[in-house]
Amino acid sequence: MRRRRPIEPTLPLAHDIVTLGLASGLDAAGIAPATPMLRARLAIEERRAAGLHNGMAFTFRNPERSTDPGRAVAGAAAVVVGARRYQLDTPSVGSSVGSPNASPAPTAAVARYAWIDHYDPLRESLRLVATSLREQGWRAVVFADDNSIVDREIAWLAGIGWFGKNANLLLPGAGSWFVLGCVVTNAPLTVNAVPVADGCGGCRRCIDGCPTDAIVAPGVIDANRCLAWLLQKPGVFPVEYRVALGDRIYGCDDCQEVCPPNVRFGRARAVDAGGAPADVADRLNVLDLLSLDDRGLLDLVGRWYIHDRQPRWVRRNALVVLGNSDAGRDPRTVEVMRRYLGDPDPMLRAHATWAARRLGRDDLLPADDDDPIVRSERELAMPR
Repeated sequence: MRRRRPIEPTLPLAHDIVTLGLASGLDAAGIAPATPMLRARLAIEERRAAGLHNGMAFTFRNPERSTDPGRAVAGAAAVVVGARRYQLDTPSVGSSVGSPNASPAPTAAVARYAWIDHYDPLRESLRLVATSLREQGWRAVVFADDNSIVDREIAWLAGIGWFGKNANLLLPGAGSWFVLGCVVTNAPLTVNAVPVADGCGGCRRCIDGCPTDAIVAPGVIDANRCLAWLLQKPGVFPVEYRVALGDRIYGCDDCQEVCPPNVRFGRARAVDAGGAPADVADRLNVLDLLSLDDRGLLDLVGRWYIHDRQPRWVRRNALVVLGNSDAGRDPRTVEVMRRYLGDPDPMLRAHATWAARRLGRDDLLPADDDDPIVRSERELAMPR
């Protein structure tokens, strides 16, 4: 059997790679060096030392790895980064699970990036770039929605955007409604990136618009206050931020919604995905969600980040949202509340207790509960 001759690498042209990325569905693309990102590493280490990460792992877990493309791919020489817009027109009717005749209220809001899966088409575009590099004899590995690399810093180094005060990357003339991913390669691609000038100026609408004051300095987020992280973090949802949570069940878009570049450019440029997706889920019926079994719930929201894939954290969030609604007299609400006030899981009983009291339905509470976290909820001073 004749041994296949190895491919002799050819020198790829950086311009051709970027052009291919744009032709493959990326809205923006660029090339950054694969050197360690020392600026990002220092920022991560400082914020972790200050406790601003609030247990968040992701790129905080191993900064030396997540800020060094060479740790992700041996011999890395360059990183191709791509951005794909995820802004969709708001559906005229929010998504609802369960019976089509179920009442649409109360409903819970889902952050825009999670309405549908935007990462799969992003990965497909990046795979086409990686395939081209491999065909030329180079190694190329795709990373998207991955903790192995700080893709926002890569995008900044590639000159496709600047960091806003809300720590999101903003693209000139397009705003921040983008998911990011990259291809780490050993191909010696030419890097001619020009840093994008700061476009925020004196604007601080994101800082002032954060419902929990989580943006503690320009570009610095305190995860102890950030609703998007608190919705993902396991454990009891902090009492002091439950009312501020409002109707959010996954993610928070407030700092992006008020951002002038998004207002100015983003809303007029909704994604053209070949027709409006049929499965856009911008809002979920809370009572229907709380009535699903584990399999049904994970089938519905399985693409979300859920700690240890335990549905209890989604139910916890839904109970807080229910408590913030005005559905305390709805017969279905009463039925759901009774179920969760008697749930075997004390964490869910505790949040159901808060929700019942917040709705003014102390009459639904059992006579007593021996669990300490449930008892603490019964003793709270309740906001109205």
